[in-house]
Amino acid sequence: MAVAVSKLKELGVKRVAIPSAGNAAAALAAYGARAGMEVYTFMPRDVPETILKECVFMGAKVYLIDGLINDASEIVRKLKPEHGWFDVSTTKQPYRFEGCKTMAFEIAEQFNWNLPDSILFPTGGGEGIIGLWKGFNELLELGWVEKIPRLIVVQSSGCAPLVKAYNKDEPEVKEAWENAETVADGLRVPHPYASYLILRAIKETEGMAVAVDEKEIISSMKTFLKMGIYACPEAASTLAALKNLESESALATDEKVLLYLTGNAMKYFEVMEVKRDEILVLNRDADFLA
Repeated sequence: MAVAVSKLKELGVKRVAIPSAGNAAAALAAYGARAGMEVYTFMPRDVPETILKECVFMGAKVYLIDGLINDASEIVRKLKPEHGWFDVSTTKQPYRFEGCKTMAFEIAEQFNWNLPDSILFPTGGGEGIIGLWKGFNELLELGWVEKIPRLIVVQSSGCAPLVKAYNKDEPEVKEAWENAETVADGLRVPHPYASYLILRAIKETEGMAVAVDEKEIISSMKTFLKMGIYACPEAASTLAALKNLESESALATDEKVLLYLTGNAMKYFEVMEVKRDEILVLNRDADFLA
């Protein structure tokens, strides 16, 4: 989003809008504020409160939708002629891809140009996967790397349109996922706009698309937290997917696998319950632990 906003500022864009499950809206609100742009965000009404506060306090004009991101996208499209904003939606303009592809550059550099065999990436709208694919292809064309990692899309079983299309060997998502529901808000994209590019990236890298259930996602969040890693539900889905793929012997024993962690758990702690009344309360003069 930093790259996209910088380019739009260069082009003289003053007003931008985005339908979002949450995090992209917060990013646009932040960078748009810094660039002096008028920012409109449209998010599902059950967006995490932390993200809602981010957008409001950073000065964006915030609208909650009684629906999902696809419904928000339709509102942005419908009202665009009246309000004259630039639509910064996922995969509907080239500039966010240019930002996302830097992930590939960073991976290559940090792996000392010896890339991992596979990358597990949590995927909703798919911009990250497409950006990785673009970035690795550019590095390959330059001769700086010798291969492109297998790109493995991870979705929630509560909203897995890409997994369904992949399993049916379809070139794109044919219809929206019905009754989409998941604790991983960023994965709740019933009908990814550029699904044909995502599925092409999977196919060309000999990757795959897998789904994990909600309990596995939350369990993986807790596992990461015990390792000192604050991974959001979307990111934690990659660990759940890795465990499943290992149990199915879908990965080689010597395979070098990267789990791409895309966000911080601090915005999503409400998905993990703590029973306060079961935690021991000490008297202020306590001198022993029961």
